[in-house]
Amino acid sequence: MAAPTGPETIRALIEDWVQAVNAADLDGVCARRTDDVVLMDVPPPEEGVRGIDAYRVAWSPFLEYVRSGAVFELADLRVEAGEDVAWAWALLRCGTADELAARPERRLRLSVGLRAKDGAWQVAHEHHSFTGT
Repeated sequence: MAAPTGPETIRALIEDWVQAVNAADLDGVCARRTDDVVLMDVPPPEEGVRGIDAYRVAWSPFLEYVRSGAVFELADLRVEAGEDVAWAWALLRCGTADELAARPERRLRLSVGLRAKDGAWQVAHEHHSFTGT
């Protein structure tokens, strides 16, 4: 199956996801994820979470953090797309105003693996980590 379109579609998917995170919109955060999505995240469990239901549960605490005033801003995004698989990485500013003031250089790293399914790109793997400690 040919990919629905190239990197610009994936870029828009990730930008929409960042907007959903900032809106604390759980349905938007979970949109365009595969049913068997794997998330390797900053908080435990260290072995990650598997499946869309576990993905939804994993995001709930972070969305409370966003509601408390934390920001989640895309700082850099790179995308590579093939016929039916693609990957992207990004750097994001993530934190409360106080956290960002204390460590303005700190970035959240994001890597995603995507596959074309049913004529659309879907995220199958997502990895978050912070630069520094």
